[in-house]
Amino acid sequence: MNVKPIKTEQNYMEALERLEVIFDAKPGTKEGDELEILGILLEKYENENFPIELPDPIEAIKFRMEQLNYSQNDLAEIIGLKSRASEILNKKRKLSLEMIRKLTDKLHIPSEVLIQAY
Repeated sequence: MNVKPIKTEQNYMEALERLEVIFDAKPGTKEGDELEILGILLEKYENENFPIELPDPIEAIKFRMEQLNYSQNDLAEIIGLKSRASEILNKKRKLSLEMIRKLTDKLHIPSEVLIQAY
């Protein structure tokens, strides 16, 4: 096992190639330990060099509604009035703390997505 920090794109590519070779390693073996450490190093490099931004809060709500086959009426049942749901979806009204709590609970959208400015 010759694991070293991933500092360059070349190191990253080499680590990915090694990962492919040992991908099916059994836990508790020498290669299994290498796989675990390599995974941690790759994740760190990717988080630093390829960050994924959080989605727009309203787009996240629309996406989740589509996944659940919810209508605007279903959203209104969660957050209150139908007109309020329309204003939220059209970005004419901001989400309140209470709405964020309800949407997190009912639609399982992480609160860190919903609290962002839009």
